[in-house]
Amino acid sequence: MTLVAAAYTVALRYTRTTAEELYFATTAVCITEVIKLLLSVALLAKETGSFGRFKASLSEHVLGSPKELMKLSVPSLVYAVQNNMAFLALSNLDAAVYQVTYQLKIPCTALCTVLMLNRTLSKLQWISVFMLCGGVTLVQWKPVQATKVVVEQNPLLGFGAIAIAVLCSGFAGVYFEKVLKSSDTSLWVRNIQMYLSGIVVTLAGAYLSDGAEIKHKGFFYGYTYYVWFVIFLASVGGLYTSVVVKYTDNIMKGFSAAAAIVLSTIASVILFGLQITLTFALGALLVCISIYLYGLPRQDTTSIQQGETASKERIIGV
Repeated sequence: MTLVAAAYTVALRYTRTTAEELYFATTAVCITEVIKLLLSVALLAKETGSFGRFKASLSEHVLGSPKELMKLSVPSLVYAVQNNMAFLALSNLDAAVYQVTYQLKIPCTALCTVLMLNRTLSKLQWISVFMLCGGVTLVQWKPVQATKVVVEQNPLLGFGAIAIAVLCSGFAGVYFEKVLKSSDTSLWVRNIQMYLSGIVVTLAGAYLSDGAEIKHKGFFYGYTYYVWFVIFLASVGGLYTSVVVKYTDNIMKGFSAAAAIVLSTIASVILFGLQITLTFALGALLVCISIYLYGLPRQDTTSIQQGETASKERIIGV
């Protein structure tokens, strides 16, 4: 997942900075949802093994389960709110302030995991989560540049929007994880249910945001082979993310995303001549240390002591 996400980031930057006719990002997001849906359908067909079982699975869990579709529409809607709140926050906060505060989504996800899934994290894991938050902030840090353009901002509105975006990010990810792990329903069925609502949400967002220009220039304006490659990487990355959430958790997904940021920045140094800064090096070091600390096995010292006591008693008895 980390390598795919890093490749996606680098390819996305290339298409957004070198294209002569810039494509609509909103339509690309919508097409990504469509491709993820098609890939999930293909993987479900492979998993079921026969057309009869494949058709029965779709009929039972998708076409015949409007309640399940509504359940999986929740993360799609919440992610849409998150993206809009993030844009509103960026419009009303300095870039540096936005960059730091938005990383609170990492500990927020950990908190949602504890509250919604009744899990516990060790002190070392909590330390690694906040260390990751700081590391990602430093990796993405860019010095504030003076500008002559005066933009009217509302910091109170910006902080309110960033708080909502952070909460949405944590809630949506953990909610999807809870739905995935609360039943034996196939992962690909769950993906199909979510991507169906995702297509509706992103299509509506595309026309609300760029409707006039899309009607004038066309839905696929500016698309090249590179753009389609970026969309494909985003689609594969989305499927990998669902697999990571299914078999690990959302906190581990955050660590994978952080590692992808570091790798994509290193790739940008090679491909685009980006200069490595001291803050990036320090941030990358913190990310690596936090990943290592979070992955350390948790030891239950009480059970170890009890085991040692039992063994000593057996020795004494002998």
